[in-house]
Amino acid sequence: MFLVIVAVTLLIQVISGQFYTPNNITDILRSLIIPGLFSIGVMMVIVSGGVDVSFPAIGALAMYVVVAVQRGNGHGGSVLLGYLAAMGIGLLVGMLNGFIIAKYNMPTLIVSLGTSSLCIGIMQGVLKGHEIPLPANILAFGKLKFFTAANSVSGLTSDMPLTFAFLVIAVGIAYILLNHTMLGRGVYAVGGDPQAASRAGFNVFFTRMFLYSFVGVLAGFTGYTRAIVTLNCQPVNLIGTELNVIAGVVLGGVRITGGVGTLKGTILGTLLLTTINNSLIMLGIPTIWQSISIAVFILVGTGISSIQAEMVKKNRMISLSRRDAA
Repeated sequence: MFLVIVAVTLLIQVISGQFYTPNNITDILRSLIIPGLFSIGVMMVIVSGGVDVSFPAIGALAMYVVVAVQRGNGHGGSVLLGYLAAMGIGLLVGMLNGFIIAKYNMPTLIVSLGTSSLCIGIMQGVLKGHEIPLPANILAFGKLKFFTAANSVSGLTSDMPLTFAFLVIAVGIAYILLNHTMLGRGVYAVGGDPQAASRAGFNVFFTRMFLYSFVGVLAGFTGYTRAIVTLNCQPVNLIGTELNVIAGVVLGGVRITGGVGTLKGTILGTLLLTTINNSLIMLGIPTIWQSISIAVFILVGTGISSIQAEMVKKNRMISLSRRDAA
């Protein structure tokens, strides 16, 4: 995946001559923040053997409710309290997902579709969700930046927001959780075979409850971060982003059947799609061709992953047959 990214970026650089400019690299990393945060939770769910499509709706609901309340207060309130409130809303919906899935063993796609519709219905039907400006102090926080990158040729500049640090921290936490805790091993074990995981001593119910609760918290956090990054609260813009995020995760080598996948591959796959999205716009390619190009990358990438998985399975069967024959 890393080599694919290098090849794609070199091709874009040859065509445009503007890819490896400081402002363009900054733009891509800035655009990676939201899909990158979402992809962490999606990767964990798919590794556990499930599919969650409710995370954009959870993020949108949390973002809208918190910003609307802070806007109504007049003074805005604390950014930290805003994050805690958004994460709390995400936790409630995530626990609902987790309980239904873990308790009644219902299909994860169906359950998450239901909670997604529930969140969208509450936001648009009950709360009459619409675009609202951020309070002054939240807006000021969103304008904090690490640096400003400039293009010496075009004169364009791009800011690296402080919120990029949230992605780095989230990746670090998820990495430790998945690779250095029994809970993380349980996520992989449940994705491989829930019955075998249970016999091995893993609490399947608790693992699933924690997993979907964690994903809900991360979705709420990401939704609020989206408002801060874009300096605006437009909740409907998040709806429909689930397919691109899932595609990036699968493109990064996470097996859709569960049990296999890495956080490194997830971020690289998401980075590849983000790079393609940003660069096609920079190259002036029409929207319809952007969609087709991304579809080709998704089909080729997932096809390669499927072929690799089949080859591994075939080689394992051959090895077992030879061992039995011996």
